[in-house]
Formats: sequence, C-alpha cells, structure tokens
Amino acid sequence: MNSEQEIWDFLHRHLHSVFTRDVDTYMATTDRGLSLYEWFVAPHRQDGLDFHFFMIEHAWAGAGDDFRFDLLEPRLQLYGDTAIVSYTFMLSVATADGIRHSLHNESRVLIRRDGEWQVVHVHKSPAWRAPREQPGPSGH
Repeated sequence: MNSEQEIWDFLHRHLHSVFTRDVDTYMATTDRGLSLYEWFVAPHRQDGLDFHFFMIEHAWAGAGDDFRFDLLEPRLQLYGDTAIVSYTFMLSVATADGIRHSLHNESRVLIRRDGEWQVVHVHKSPAWRAPREQPGPSGH
C-alpha cells in the first residue's frame, strides 16, 4: 500500500539530492529514461540523465550550504503505482547580501517499480502571471 507520506518523503529526499550534489541518491530516485521540460534552461524537452549529472557536478543550483526549499500548495494524485505531484517550488538561499528567493511551478511524475519510487518526468514553468512574458522591473 502506498501512503501519501511515503511519496512526499521520497520527493523531499530526491529534491534534496539535487541541491546537495548527492549523485548516488539522485541516481537511485530518478529513472534513466527521465524526460523533462525546464523553461529556464531550454524551450525544448531534455531526455536522460547526462545533462543533470553535469549540472549537479557543477553545483548548478547555486544553493551552497545554507538553503532551504519549500513546496507551496502541494498536490498528490495517486493512481496505483503512478503518482503525479505538483506544487510551486520555492528555493531560499542565504548569501552575504541577504536571503534571495526563486520560485517556479513544477510537476513530477513518479512510478513505483520493484517497490521503489522513481521520478520519470518533470515539467517546470514560470511562477509569474500571464501573459507569458517575464515581468519587467516594475513587476508588470
């Protein structure tokens, strides 16, 4: 039986592995056939793990040692051994200049294979309001 708490615990462990450069956990929690859309990287789908291994190796997240992430408005849709989680991802990082925050909307599709959850698809989108243009300096 899949419990909601088990899935959320898995997801936090998976996300934490990205920001702490824990490649072993990332590999254990991510399917080799991963597909993803990351709007801030490219306007096209990326497939596989090689890109993320490079990004993790070079600390792409820029979080350093003093960070936290929060999942705002989390939602779980569970269909047997498939789960869809969606939320607004907020990363907070403490720097010498103060705390900075970044947000985006995110959905992840998870499957349970041989008793273990793995992420198979990720879709990220901007967290600013429509139209699809990034807000200017004044906020609109």
